[in-house]
Amino acid sequence: MDTKPVKTGEDEVITINLQPYITPISILLSAIIIASSLLIGLNNVATAFKGGSTGTTATTGTTTTTGTTAGAVTVSKDQIAALFNDSSNLTFGDSGKKVLFAEFSDPSCPYCHIAGGKNGELNKSAGETFTLVADGGTYVAPVVEFKKLVDAGQASYVWKYTNGHGNGEMGAKALYCANDQGKFWEAHNLLYSNAGYNLLNNTVKNDKAQSGTLADFLAGVLDKNALKSCLEGGKYDDKLAVDQSEGATLGVSGTPGFFVNETNFAGAYSYTDMQSVVETALAN
Repeated sequence: MDTKPVKTGEDEVITINLQPYITPISILLSAIIIASSLLIGLNNVATAFKGGSTGTTATTGTTTTTGTTAGAVTVSKDQIAALFNDSSNLTFGDSGKKVLFAEFSDPSCPYCHIAGGKNGELNKSAGETFTLVADGGTYVAPVVEFKKLVDAGQASYVWKYTNGHGNGEMGAKALYCANDQGKFWEAHNLLYSNAGYNLLNNTVKNDKAQSGTLADFLAGVLDKNALKSCLEGGKYDDKLAVDQSEGATLGVSGTPGFFVNETNFAGAYSYTDMQSVVETALAN
């Protein structure tokens, strides 16, 4: 029994039993520590939704990093244009357009899916800020708008891989293989759907032995046998490391990392945040 003597007079000593108070005090201290940790965690989640940091959110069941550190590296339009002059890159349009879009992405990354606009379920789960306009929100997925401008001949787009969630390597290789068949966007839209997100994160998980599973998933839009052969043969195994190295040179440290010409948008920004930059470039 833990006790502490308290002297109240010259001769009289009263002994107080502290044992009954130890458990309530421990519970109170634990509650304070948990509350503090929760507050810090919520602050990190809020920061992670927009660029420049990493974060975890238990409420949506996703762990992610968002974007680059804004202003960490000064990038020129010529550097972005150089990406379009490399025939090994996934490019749509040429470097001569007034607007050049670059996306550094990971097909397993939830915020890349949010920006892709093909996984409305995930957008909703991330909260009101990211709920698509079609689902009653205000978020305009930038990748969808990029493609519209590319298709209209007003802009060019390049897609490159950067590890942002840990399970996107096979998906990225599949996109390169799909591009060999002239079907990048068809494969992209499937991989960036809710079913694609679950497949990459819960089944494929960068495992080359799952090439057949991934090929089956994309069989509706691709030649399944050609895709399986491309994945198993490792044609683009080295390309992913090159992509990441180029991204690091441009200051990309997470996903998604977007550039509109030399302007960096570090994270899953709505296209409405980028629109003024695009319109200014088109007007010049």
